[in-house]
Amino acid sequence: MNVTAESTEEKGHIPVHNKDRVATVLLVEDTEDNRQMMGRLLVMSGFRVVEATNGQEAVEAAARENPRIILMDLSLPFIDGLAATRRIRNLPGLKNVPIVVVSAHDTADFHHEALAAGCDAYITKPIDFSELEEVMSRMMSRDQ
Repeated sequence: MNVTAESTEEKGHIPVHNKDRVATVLLVEDTEDNRQMMGRLLVMSGFRVVEATNGQEAVEAAARENPRIILMDLSLPFIDGLAATRRIRNLPGLKNVPIVVVSAHDTADFHHEALAAGCDAYITKPIDFSELEEVMSRMMSRDQ
């Protein structure tokens, strides 16, 4: 599990309304290339990124890091993204953290299952980073 942080003060950009702290994104992705690309783009956008490569790591990292938003792949080793989401929803203080599915599965059944498990939004791969940023911004500002 990696933690990447970059000072956003140098960029003059803080991607949350609370200027006292940089938003932490929990990026849950088992494919290294996808994780590196998304992580790099998120850091460049001013986020602090915590990575998890499977569902069990995702649950542990969510409990430890208290992220502002979670980007969750569905196809994960050990515990899939839906089961990890259900477990995260039961952790103290994480019931309302936005969870955005980022998955190559693009059927109505997957969308329905993700929303039923407690996910808030669904983005399909390949990622359109502009769309992802818009969804993240909307999800993070809805309860501010």
